[in-house]
Formats: sequence, C-alpha cells, structure tokens
Amino acid sequence: MRFTIGIDLGGSHTAAAAVTGDGSILTTAKRDLTSLKPDHVADEIDAVVQAVLAAAGEKDCDGVGIGSPGNIDERMGVVRFSPNFGWRDVPLKAMLERRIKHPLHILNDARCAALGEFVHGSGAGVADFALITIGTGIGGGFVCNGRLVLGVAMGAGEVGHHVIRPDTGFVCTCGKRGCFEAQASGTGLVRHALALAPSFPKSTLLTRKPQAKWGSKLIRKAVAKGDEHALAAWKTYLADLALGLANIVSFTNPAVIALGGGVGQTDPSLLAEPVAKLVDEQTTMVPKGTTRIVSAKLGNNAGMVGAAVLARLGGVAALRSSLDGAARKTVRA
Repeated sequence: MRFTIGIDLGGSHTAAAAVTGDGSILTTAKRDLTSLKPDHVADEIDAVVQAVLAAAGEKDCDGVGIGSPGNIDERMGVVRFSPNFGWRDVPLKAMLERRIKHPLHILNDARCAALGEFVHGSGAGVADFALITIGTGIGGGFVCNGRLVLGVAMGAGEVGHHVIRPDTGFVCTCGKRGCFEAQASGTGLVRHALALAPSFPKSTLLTRKPQAKWGSKLIRKAVAKGDEHALAAWKTYLADLALGLANIVSFTNPAVIALGGGVGQTDPSLLAEPVAKLVDEQTTMVPKGTTRIVSAKLGNNAGMVGAAVLARLGGVAALRSSLDGAARKTVRA
C-alpha cells in the first residue's frame, strides 16, 4: 500500500508515521532527543524514518514530510529560526538528504498539524478553519477558502505572540508582555495558579512542592475534582483563552476553530464548551455562534498526518493553491 511518512519534531522527541492517502496510519516510530544539536536531531529523524520504512516497506514510500518548530524556508530546506531549539539557519533538509533517499519537504510543525486536521480531522468538509495548538506554548495554522495561509515569509499562524494583556499580563519568552501564549498556554495556566496561590492557603495544589514543579496537567486534574484554587485559576485562564480566540474569530472568521495540543485535548465540557460561550460574548463584528469551537480529532497524531499530507502533495508550492476539490482528491488518492 502506497504511503508517505510524516515526521513530528518536538523538543524532547521525534516521531514518524507511515500514512496512507485516506489518513490511516500504518505504523509509527519514536525516538527521544538527548540533545538539540542539529547533527543529533538529524540522526534521530533518520532513525525513526528507517524504522518506519522497515515496517511499512521502503518500495511503497512516496516521500517524507517534516514538521519542524520555527520559521522555515521550505524552498531552501532551512530552519531560519527556532527559539526553543536555539537554531538559526540550520540546513535541515540538506542534512537529511545525506541520510534519507526519498523526496523531503519541510514545514512549520503547527502548520503541519493544521494541515492534518483540515484534511483528515476536525476541519474536513469546511473551507475556513483554524487549529490552535495549546501546550507548553501556543501555535496555530489557518485555512482560508481552502488554502493554508503561509504568509510572505512563511510566518502566518504565529498566534501565540499577539498581545492580549499588554498592561497586566505575564512576560512572554519572546520578551513582550501579555502575549496570548504567555496567558493561555499550559505554562500560562500554571502562572495563573501560582499568582492566585496566596488566596488559597488550603489548596490541594499546595501539597505539591516545590511549586516550580507544577504542570498544567496537575491543575487540570484538580479542576476536574473541584479544587477551589484550581477552579479560580481555570476561570482566569479561560477568560484569557477566550479573549485570544475571539480575536482569531475577528481576524479570519473561520467556520471551525479546533483546539489541539495537550491542554487543547482537555474534556470539552471543561474547555471547548465553556470557552465557546465566552468567545460568543466577546464577538461583535461577526454573527455570534457562526464559529464552532471543538476539540481537535487527531490528537498527538495531527503533526505526523499533516507532514505526510505535505509530502503527498509534493511540498509547499502545492499548498499555495486551493486544497478544495481536485487537490483534496489528490491528497487522498
């Protein structure tokens, strides 16, 4: 069975999947990253690709797509800047072409996830779609009229760094104050909880010490159990998330906003449903309720599936044309 390989490159691991034209995953492989040095990362990407090829059959592979953090020059195959990796102008494609003997294509990881969800997940059947990935940070991708929005320098979709709390917000890793990412990522949730801790001396969260080891998952579990401290932090967090999402509704007016990433996959009754009501309250220039806010369907596989779609299409040039109609049929062939 013909397939393409999609690679999701993360800060702690890299994962690959053999994906067929209908979005089915034949096999996967994963490797931990013990270093973010480019040569080590390239070796680990090669290792997961070879593992997938061995399991799925090398002769049936039509190409390899890579979702990498950062701003990508896809034509040159260069990661221009990836702050989380500490990379500048890393020629990742050339490094991999010395190791992998299949056509290679590179795109930002969040845009790959958006592509996967649009073609095979929560965006299937709609022409105007947004995926917002909420984890340690916030990333995103937009599809407008069936076309993945890339921008003149491949930077479209960096929604995490639009400012929503310029005066009172947390300082973001990018240096600005009150970025959407600083306020509404998993890291932002932890910061909301820490800021409110003095008001809840009997909080069950305070039994976990040191507080520097708190994670968003711990707080979300406490929310589900009804902890008052966690619920207060969650309420503040949802207000910031809704503010950023309402801006996105104004920016692009999508039919669907899917919430992905670790935090985005929280029980819809706790996240997608209440935040949708808050977004509606702040929506003015677009008819209320016209944008549905849902949990993404592909979960942690979205990046790999989207990278495989990128490879099946033959790279970014194809993404600059519509993904409706004939182009979607080509992806699924």
